[in-house]
Amino acid sequence: MAVLAAAQLLDELMGRHRNIAPNENFRSTDWEDPEYCKFFMVKFCPHDLFVNTRADLGPCSKTHDEEARKLFQEAKKAHFRKIQYQEDFIRFCTSMLTEVERKIVKGKQRLALSGKSVLASTNPQQAEKNQEKIDILNERINDLEREAEEAGTDGNVEQAQGLMKLCDQLKEEREALRKSEIGQLNLTAQLAVEQEKQMEVCEVCGAFLIVGDAQQRIDDHLMGKQHMGYMRLKKAVEEITAIIMESKEPRKFVREKDGDRMRRRERDVERTRDKERERSRSGQRYVQIQIIIYLIIVSYREIKNRDEERERDHERGRDFETRDTKHRERDRDHERRHRSDREDRHRHHHHHHHSHRHRR
Repeated sequence: MAVLAAAQLLDELMGRHRNIAPNENFRSTDWEDPEYCKFFMVKFCPHDLFVNTRADLGPCSKTHDEEARKLFQEAKKAHFRKIQYQEDFIRFCTSMLTEVERKIVKGKQRLALSGKSVLASTNPQQAEKNQEKIDILNERINDLEREAEEAGTDGNVEQAQGLMKLCDQLKEEREALRKSEIGQLNLTAQLAVEQEKQMEVCEVCGAFLIVGDAQQRIDDHLMGKQHMGYMRLKKAVEEITAIIMESKEPRKFVREKDGDRMRRRERDVERTRDKERERSRSGQRYVQIQIIIYLIIVSYREIKNRDEERERDHERGRDFETRDTKHRERDRDHERRHRSDREDRHRHHHHHHHSHRHRR
């Protein structure tokens, strides 16, 4: 383990290729190579913060290379692998901070339990005796109240009053015991609080501190490796989080821009659909109007045809009447001519007959 730590120290000081001859070819440095410590390239390696302390993480198994760190820092902010390394650094540091916060909570609970133990250990025999007396008095008071109620029911008023006076005396005695017990509890609680105030838990590293300790000891603690390490972790998490948010901002802008474009497209599609629906409704209304017009025209034509048919029937009837009249007139004319011809033949015959007789 010591040899590995020494080799890493030499790599940091002289470079990983310190043992290669000048004429030998060696592979160029690539910060994405998994042999390099990603935490060291991002900010620092947490394994270097708590050496020889209770929070010591041991030596780092990866290589700490300054050239790789320089290449990492020169890479683009929005580089996918770079952001991934930064997020891994934040997760690791956050897990350590969560662990120390759990340690702080446990330390505070420990101080609280120590105060409660002092409270419980203060004269427990006397508290137990007082509670036994209170319980006996409660039973006696209940019995006396029941007897006084029975005496009052039976009509023994004086006996009932005497029992109630005795009951009141027992109640006063019980109240005095309770007050003494409460006073004792307050006293022990005050002692416990005073003892609790003697120790406190550091809100950064979870160490126990003596309240009102010498300033030199307080300064030594604040400048200690463990306290400074957790302070550095908190600050680094805030800084790297801000860097990640800044590097992701263009992506967020692109996503928002794409989202706006998608929303505009959806609005355009919705408008197109509304226009299509409106056009469809307009087309339906147009078709309905055309159908109504067609029905009106058909009805008009049917009415007109019926009127024309009636007119033709009327004309046809008048023609028939005229034809009948003509036929009758023609028949009458024919009858008159026929009668006139008969009369002419008759006159001719009569004249001829007279002329023949005259000749004879």
